[in-house]
Amino acid sequence: MSWAGPEDIYLSTSLASYLDRKLLVLLRDGRKLMGTLRSFDQFANAVLEGACERVIVGEQYCDIPLGLYVIRGENVVLIGELDTEREELPPNMIRVSEAEIKRAQKVEREASELRGTMRKRMEFLDFD
Repeated sequence: MSWAGPEDIYLSTSLASYLDRKLLVLLRDGRKLMGTLRSFDQFANAVLEGACERVIVGEQYCDIPLGLYVIRGENVVLIGELDTEREELPPNMIRVSEAEIKRAQKVEREASELRGTMRKRMEFLDFD
């Protein structure tokens, strides 16, 4: 049996106010999940109904459906309520298919790896 400290009570109380509301959850690995909070526990483990992952690359985005999704509390960085009456994204954002966003992610990842490789190769240069 574990003891619940006062901070656990505050966490539970604050999450209770989000029950049955549409949330955006930012995870430690950078993923952004959206869905309706249906349940949670004292460890901030949460169950989202109708969940989707929003993937953004540049000005392109895609909402990948996940369905009923369980999130382990230790992976949560931020939880916030979405305003369903307001537009969530800037008007310049373009919705694309899941296949297109996966290709864009791959290109972005490869470009990032290339920049890292080039930086390592140039470390011998002293720019200071």
